[in-house]
Amino acid sequence: MTVAAESASLVQSVDWTAIAPPTITAVVGLIVLVADLFVPEGKKALLGRLSIAGLAVALVSLLPLRAGDRSTFCLTSDTEVCSYTADQFTVVIQLLVLGGALLTALLSVTETARDKLPAGEFWFLLMSSAAGAALLPASRDLATLVVALEVASLPAFALVGMKRGDRLSSEAALKFFLSSVTATAVMLLGVSFVYATTGTLHLTEIAVRLDDVPAQLDTLAKAGVALTLVGFAFKTAAVPFHFWVPDTYVGAPLPVAAYLSVIGKAVGFTGLILVTVVAFPSYADVWGPALAVLAALTMTVGNVAALRQSATRAYSAVRLLAWSSVGQAGYLLVPIAAAAYSSDDQIGSTVAYALMYAVVNLGAFAVAALVARTHPLNRIADYRGLYATRPLAALALGFFLLCLAGLPPGIIGLFAKVTVFSAAVDAGLGWLAVVMAVNVVIALYYYLQWTAVLFRAPEGEPAKHAVPVPVTVAIVLTAVLGVALSGVPQTVLRFATGSLFQ
Repeated sequence: MTVAAESASLVQSVDWTAIAPPTITAVVGLIVLVADLFVPEGKKALLGRLSIAGLAVALVSLLPLRAGDRSTFCLTSDTEVCSYTADQFTVVIQLLVLGGALLTALLSVTETARDKLPAGEFWFLLMSSAAGAALLPASRDLATLVVALEVASLPAFALVGMKRGDRLSSEAALKFFLSSVTATAVMLLGVSFVYATTGTLHLTEIAVRLDDVPAQLDTLAKAGVALTLVGFAFKTAAVPFHFWVPDTYVGAPLPVAAYLSVIGKAVGFTGLILVTVVAFPSYADVWGPALAVLAALTMTVGNVAALRQSATRAYSAVRLLAWSSVGQAGYLLVPIAAAAYSSDDQIGSTVAYALMYAVVNLGAFAVAALVARTHPLNRIADYRGLYATRPLAALALGFFLLCLAGLPPGIIGLFAKVTVFSAAVDAGLGWLAVVMAVNVVIALYYYLQWTAVLFRAPEGEPAKHAVPVPVTVAIVLTAVLGVALSGVPQTVLRFATGSLFQ
């Protein structure tokens, strides 16, 4: 009887409601892969609709989790130590990830046919990556965290190189793959050092045991912390781990570039938040200054490079968005660095900023996808006179760019920047706040310059083409969300001031 009771105690119950969002996404991806074998060539669009429906269902499955009080895969010896936790932080990031994946899917419906991409493989890879990205914010041990990170990243390599026979696409995929694998290897070395120091993989347990590290293991622990951060710094495109970004965005199909700019960053920042704030608070004196310097370098390099983009250079619009995303990553790093000097509540500023950035950046890429249908080189000069031919698209893009710049009527962008700036000031990082202020001014120039191009008189007779319905839906959704958020900027403040962790 005793043996039977002990065996029964080892059987874990799974909270299927808690794990529903990534599970539904993964299952739908597998269904799409199998269905591709039986769907006729002329009806491959059904796979895209199935994927969109799956992502919509995954988003709906977040509703029962909004209380943020569920955990599963816990230790039988201590039910407070779990590998999967659906707290407020998890739910918000999963909303960002799955919502961003849904908008990417809408952009991809016509692009898969236009670029002659293999539909079955494309949708399977997109769903697989989204499932990994949705799993990552709920991961509360290093093993699950690394697995989720790689599940999100590995399909992205194939998505970047999906345009067969395209030299730029192949080069982008290879550069992305090699640099990412190197960063992952460094991160795994850091994880192994942390495990050797603490003897556990659970983040909360690591935090406890790092409080009392023997003197002879202190150097090993610091090395583990630093090397682990390097891996996630690459995923966030922080300088000097940013070099893959512009070429990867240019070579990838445009919806994939949009996906990487938002979901890829969300994955990196989520992992960075979890390992710093949850696992390594004892070593805030190590990662705090390092992230502050990375934030300053990242925003400066990104904005200066975006400023230097020529309007007539091929793919200059995509390159500007790529370098802009690097600059925005610098802003996102500021509250994480500030958390080392003040409190974990500063993390809310990063989450709030990430939500704003996700909406408006996906919207900008949606308009870029629309323009690319008639101007494949996607130069900034190609947007001249867009208001004369596509007034609603031009107004939407102008609004998105003003949000990114932090100017009215993009109130949500302004409030997001204010919360990040306040986080730096409250943490005593005055020098970082000054660097941020200078970079905001630099960014104003190239955002406003692109916005002005939209409303200039067009050169020659403008041509009109039909706009695909899914692209229209993506532009409308992002514009509506951006306007709605600008109407209730207190939402940003709530995220910035409330604690997202249990």
